[in-house]
Amino acid sequence: MVGVMQVYSALSQIPGVDVPDETFSEVIQGLWIDIGGMKWPLLFCLIVGIITMTWKFFDLFVKSSKTKKILAEVDTLLEDHRIEEALEATRNSDAPAARILYAGLDRHEEGTERVMKAIENQGLIELSKLESGLVVLATLTNVAPLFGFLGTVIGMIIAFQSIEAAGEVEATLVAGGIKVALLTTAAGLVIAIPVSISHNYFVARIDSLVIDMEESAQKMIDMLHAMEADRARSA
Repeated sequence: MVGVMQVYSALSQIPGVDVPDETFSEVIQGLWIDIGGMKWPLLFCLIVGIITMTWKFFDLFVKSSKTKKILAEVDTLLEDHRIEEALEATRNSDAPAARILYAGLDRHEEGTERVMKAIENQGLIELSKLESGLVVLATLTNVAPLFGFLGTVIGMIIAFQSIEAAGEVEATLVAGGIKVALLTTAAGLVIAIPVSISHNYFVARIDSLVIDMEESAQKMIDMLHAMEADRARSA
């Protein structure tokens, strides 16, 4: 916001550039009024997008930190064959990776096949939790431009109605409708672009978390399989 105000102020200092004698807030208020009836659905998209992006950023940040911590701890415990301690550590953690590893460790005496099946089932549950909120961002990415395009159509209808009522084409008649058309399209794109970038960023973060959890789960399965083979040989 500060940067936009600085640009607006700088434009007023350029010779030959006419900038309305209005403050930045007055300009924004004028644009808000000019958008017309589409400003309310666009504002709704903006508010929902900001809330969802903020919540998802902190949610993934916390889960990522907890996941890295528990994976490092469990890997160390399993390397020393301290299964009971690893089981206790995963039980006491609320990280997504902890619940996945706990599901497998809890069945370590039932064979590696049961362990793998438990990990797969719990992994699907945790993945759906990690992806919560992404459908909202994906929907806003599509809906915000559509609201903008709808405003464009409404603006053009207003322009042609003005021409029809006057019986002739004049710039002043169509300017209002065209202004609404352009403003709503711009507003829809301004909302959709950062939401789309955020959505892709969150998808990448989730994919990275999933890869780390899969690698740790595979290490655990290999370790349990080796221990099972040792028990079979000693028997």
